[in-house]
Amino acid sequence: MTRFRPCIDLHSGQVKQIVGGTLSEKTSDLQTNHVSQLPASYFANLYKARSLTGAHVILLGPGNEEAAKQALSEWPQGLQVGGGINEANARQWIELGAEKVIVTSYLFPEARFSLDRLKAVLAALDGDKSKLVIDLSCRKQGDSWIVAMNKWQTLTDMEINE
Repeated sequence: MTRFRPCIDLHSGQVKQIVGGTLSEKTSDLQTNHVSQLPASYFANLYKARSLTGAHVILLGPGNEEAAKQALSEWPQGLQVGGGINEANARQWIELGAEKVIVTSYLFPEARFSLDRLKAVLAALDGDKSKLVIDLSCRKQGDSWIVAMNKWQTLTDMEINE
């Protein structure tokens, strides 16, 4: 069964559909399919009105916090939040209304998985695993699928094989 997961990708405070793998430190590399003139809160309200569960807001770099907070205020406990999540801010996003927090890059310092960091984020959430999503987005490398981090630019040491 295919399941639709609506997403609000935020880049420089705007909702954008970014071409996969083009988001990097060099803004000239960025390619978009669409840049919305509507705020993130509009999409949060739209997803809420249509009961599209599992929706998430992803902060792609700095300058997106206010737009993410506005989206959460439109649908408290209805949106997951990812992008820059770590042990210091995970609880804050839950308190701001996120249903769950999504973490990837923080778990892979120097592109190597850190169980200690995972435990630290979970501890910040008082051990509530239901509030944590671990995103293992991958890129194909030869015949393997490798977890990618840092805006899908860096391959980690983790291969997904099942």
